[in-house]
Amino acid sequence: MNIFENGFGQSEAKLRYLDADFAVIKPGTFVRCAVTGQQIPLDELSYWSVDRQEPYVDAHASLEALQKSKK
Repeated sequence: MNIFENGFGQSEAKLRYLDADFAVIKPGTFVRCAVTGQQIPLDELSYWSVDRQEPYVDAHASLEALQKSKK
């Protein structure tokens, strides 16, 4: 049985964001972008902030969060 078979639903993971990696605190299949609220599958997660402990869907969302944090 794997995550693509019936019986496994989508659930939000809780992560600790590290430099160039992340640690899973609560298992799940996705996290939510801190800027857009979009679901990001864990295998597609590429952008996050270690300082703010937030995931981002793409570089644009990451930049937007950075600009807001500097105000």
